[in-house]
Amino acid sequence: MFSIFRPAMHVTKLPEQRIDTEYKKLRLQVFLGIFIGYAGYYLVRKNFSLAMPFLMEEYSYTNGQLGVALSAVSIAYGLSKFLMGNVSDRSNPKYFLTTGLLISASIMFIFGFFPWATSSLSIIFCLLFLNGWVQGMGWPACGRTIVHWFSGNERGKTVSFWNIAHNVGGGLIGPIFILGMGWLNDWHSAFYLPAAFATFAAITAFWLMKDTPQSCGLPPIDQYRNDFPIDYDESHEKELSAKQIFLSYVLNNKILWLIAAANAFVYLIRYGVLDWAPVYLSEIKGFTVDQSSWGYFFYEWAGIPGTLLCGWISDNWFKGRRAPAAILYMILVLVAVLVYWFNPAGQPAIDIAALIAIGFLIYGPVMLIGLYALELVPKKAAGTAAGLTGLFGYLGGAVVANIALGYTVDSYGWDGGFILLTTGCVAAILLIAMTIKHENKQHKIA
Repeated sequence: MFSIFRPAMHVTKLPEQRIDTEYKKLRLQVFLGIFIGYAGYYLVRKNFSLAMPFLMEEYSYTNGQLGVALSAVSIAYGLSKFLMGNVSDRSNPKYFLTTGLLISASIMFIFGFFPWATSSLSIIFCLLFLNGWVQGMGWPACGRTIVHWFSGNERGKTVSFWNIAHNVGGGLIGPIFILGMGWLNDWHSAFYLPAAFATFAAITAFWLMKDTPQSCGLPPIDQYRNDFPIDYDESHEKELSAKQIFLSYVLNNKILWLIAAANAFVYLIRYGVLDWAPVYLSEIKGFTVDQSSWGYFFYEWAGIPGTLLCGWISDNWFKGRRAPAAILYMILVLVAVLVYWFNPAGQPAIDIAALIAIGFLIYGPVMLIGLYALELVPKKAAGTAAGLTGLFGYLGGAVVANIALGYTVDSYGWDGGFILLTTGCVAAILLIAMTIKHENKQHKIA
């Protein structure tokens, strides 16, 4: 059926002598497109957290109340990443990604320029819910692009490099906010300045991105690189219906469900630390706004080398297996969370070091679980498989980090909150460990 996300067109195949040159050029181009586009999504996804201390001061909101409001993003994003992921499997990612990003930026402009947008929790919740829904149009479009333009034996390093886009985008929120406060002395700049940068990212991504290689007159990537999956045949290049994707490749895939459940606990740690860092560091550790913003920045950008190293460890130490590397990183995350918790106030260098360590480590498992999901299904079902892990990650992990953690802190203090986080670390390790036997079998390891 015709879709605004997949314009109908007839494409003539390129001459053989042009294929290699064109493929090399377009592969770099589409990678830059999804990298810039996805970084843009993070500019307008997590910036709300930096405004939370000011909202508490101006409107007397509590941790629990803002946690409920913040959960709207996670609830909507989790549902959207799964449902819109299925739509993305049948859409042109160029249109799909940029449409969602432009709408998301528009919502942040509303928060920044219209006081009514932050005047009640119900309005905040509704706007954040809408933002979360359109945010779900980012990852699936990127996942679809990766599996169509990069073949199996190069996806590990490709996904590792692409995955740091959200660290780049998320990390820039802090410095952008400091810039806005310094130049404009307006905490609302936490909304409208990231939105301006995200709009530019959307325009750039639209200019760079392409649909499938076949839409550009090129052969499928598996054929071009002579790198075929074990069970590959021509049916892998045919678009699948929503029913085929769900019934044949998702609902009965036990390993996919296991890593999706593990993802819930990984996301509990990721967002339990990140979203509440400005509040925790201000209330318990005595950090200023500038110090908290820089802590936010270091947390995100530490994930860049951490993610790249994790991909290298998975490919080289563990010969392409994802579970052992993810477990190693999660054990180290647990240690860093304990340091972040028990370090007494008045030692900011240790707090920042702990935040850097958590950021360095947590994004490795995030990346590996997403990659694992892509590798468990044919590429025409990639968006839906990634969407399932996102559904669990956000509904089961980020929502708990937003709501349960907020109310736990209100009732039992930050000690109660950190008990929740450390329990999540242990649960993630155990669930990932349950996939090792299957992965060893796939890699023919006794």
